[in-house]
Amino acid sequence: MQDMQDMTPAIDAAGPGGAAETGAADSAAAAASPVSRETVPLPAPADGPARSLTVLRFGTPGARPKAYLQAGLHADELPGMLVLRELAQLLQEEAARGRITGEIVVVPVANPIGLGQRSYNQLQGRYEAESGENFNRGYPDLAPDVRTAVAGRLGADPAANVAEIRAAMGAALDAMAPQGEVDGLRHALLRLAHDADLVLDLHADNEALVHLYTGPALWPAAADLAAEIDARAVLLCDLSGGNPFDEACSAPWWVLAEAFPDVPVPPACLAATVELRSNNQVEERLIGDDARALLNVLRRRGLVAGAAGSLPRLLCEATPLDAMQQLVAPVEGIVVYLARLGDQVREGEVVARIVDPIGDSTEIAARTDGILFARHDQPYAWRGKVIGKIAGPTPLPERTGKLLSD
Repeated sequence: MQDMQDMTPAIDAAGPGGAAETGAADSAAAAASPVSRETVPLPAPADGPARSLTVLRFGTPGARPKAYLQAGLHADELPGMLVLRELAQLLQEEAARGRITGEIVVVPVANPIGLGQRSYNQLQGRYEAESGENFNRGYPDLAPDVRTAVAGRLGADPAANVAEIRAAMGAALDAMAPQGEVDGLRHALLRLAHDADLVLDLHADNEALVHLYTGPALWPAAADLAAEIDARAVLLCDLSGGNPFDEACSAPWWVLAEAFPDVPVPPACLAATVELRSNNQVEERLIGDDARALLNVLRRRGLVAGAAGSLPRLLCEATPLDAMQQLVAPVEGIVVYLARLGDQVREGEVVARIVDPIGDSTEIAARTDGILFARHDQPYAWRGKVIGKIAGPTPLPERTGKLLSD
């Protein structure tokens, strides 16, 4: 595959047996499926040089459907960045054959700020070092400004309403004046994604199976995505708290649908946070499998021509995010897991012990039936640390307020 440093589609040279005619056709197809590389500058920090985002674009700007994919928003979650690099190379090949039928925007490294944060020989990419802010929280809530802008302008045509709302979202973003590098990053990413039909934000967990977060209004529409990526848990929530990136893209649609019940406002942006296993799991085979799965998702959704093949069997049920038990350590000590990733556990079952090396051990039990889909890769706990996650079917009384791990 070509190095992505050269974003010019590769067109085969003419050869014997009519290949010149084929090459000309490929050249015409490639012209109809442009590939470009763009640099989006970020505001300069107070104590260093300005950074920028690299944006890869496939297809014709303004074509529908539009997909936006990014990775590395938590900069120490590594698999997604390689997956999108691989996907971009696959898309470059598809573009050379004229098969890009929509618009696809790919940002393989969504957080150059986090990639520059290193401490004690470790990458520190989840939180901004100076403020302590989570890079995947605090995105602009577009719903209030858009609600004001479109009041009285929506009608009976859902497609026209979608176009009106997207235009208002763009205008709201244009009117913002982000302050500082981190807000500038949030604004730039949302500016790229706000009008997309499909938004995929690729992450990874400490130690986990593939899982994803999305909104109830987007299920079962997102079931093909879950099946293609081999998800073992799907967590559904309207508003999880903290306004993460995917909800900043999708939640305004159901907020506006509730605000304007007399006109059709469809959930026009299918956004999901896709958790690609464990932070450091960068095996070549998995990277390739994930990239091809995402390409199939784009094929099924009309962005890339060609057959996606049979849809894999969906391996999990979608469950509410407020039914997901966070296994929280009540004491300090070394965590000894008794349940493995992927185990189906029962309410009351002991799934881990926290052992004080010079004292007692404390049992941690499941409070729900479900699958243990995530654990912490550093088995040392302190009071309040989340050491595991169980996807269960029934909402838990303690799961209120902000539902995501910060």
